[in-house]
Amino acid sequence: MGVPLISRIREFVRELVQPVRRQYFVRIWQMNIGKGSMISFSAKLDKANPRGVHIGAYTVVTFGAAILTHDYVNNRHRSVHIGNNCFIGAHSIILPGVTIGDNCIVGAASVVVRDIPAGSLVVGNPARVLETNVKTNHYGVRIVEQIEATTVTRKAKPLGTSTSAESLCQ
Repeated sequence: MGVPLISRIREFVRELVQPVRRQYFVRIWQMNIGKGSMISFSAKLDKANPRGVHIGAYTVVTFGAAILTHDYVNNRHRSVHIGNNCFIGAHSIILPGVTIGDNCIVGAASVVVRDIPAGSLVVGNPARVLETNVKTNHYGVRIVEQIEATTVTRKAKPLGTSTSAESLCQ
């Protein structure tokens, strides 16, 4: 059984509207959004300081994510820079003044409060680097490299040795 007709129509319309929406952000709001970037229709880009939004090429901002460029309480406006080939997970919050390097993955519901180095996987509140040297291609899809299996050999214990708790504590 194939994909339902309504789903194919919806996908077709989304492919037509997405570039128009990018142009809306770039021309009307004067945001800097790179070629091929995808912004979910439910993602929130801060329009209090729209010129502070800088998103690199082929980056994805998924549903419910918020990119903030102003701090109302402290009356500050700070730019947010997101690199190329990044993935911003669902319901993540990017706070003002943050720079996210190229090829980064921000996990779902993460709150990014500091700069993230290029090639990092971050998760949590506040977001912390979980992995480094992450490689991604367009739209932040992770490239999994083949890692050669290494075998760890253990030395055999001589007969008659005990493994009691007292010997382990010495």
